[in-house]
Amino acid sequence: MVYVTRREHFNAAHKLICSQWSEEANQEVFGKCANPNWHGHNYDLWVTVKGTPNPETGFVLNTQVLSKIIKEHIIEKLDHRNLNKDIDLEGLQPSSENLAIWIWNTLKPFISQGELHCIKLQETENIYVEYYGD
Repeated sequence: MVYVTRREHFNAAHKLICSQWSEEANQEVFGKCANPNWHGHNYDLWVTVKGTPNPETGFVLNTQVLSKIIKEHIIEKLDHRNLNKDIDLEGLQPSSENLAIWIWNTLKPFISQGELHCIKLQETENIYVEYYGD
């Protein structure tokens, strides 16, 4: 099994709050992420696909095709957007954890060669999440 990873980048803003909580409780749990005026991150996204290389091309999948899929279905929807308002997380917090699941679910139907293996989403230089599907 060979694992191929493509890295992309986007910038987005969000706010993490529970509307039923007091401002103090939100601040205590979410810290800067509860800023009433939002805040942003410079996200790095790694998409890993696994499979057996095609005997003719040597590719699990063409990484140019993977890049195009990621840009069209993820980056164009998220880059310089407000994650609370511009994407439908079905009422969930726009945390990196929930965003990684959303990215997986959005990309999975478009990966026709190989198999989607992992989404790694880095929010800051010290924090990232990985999601391997259900």
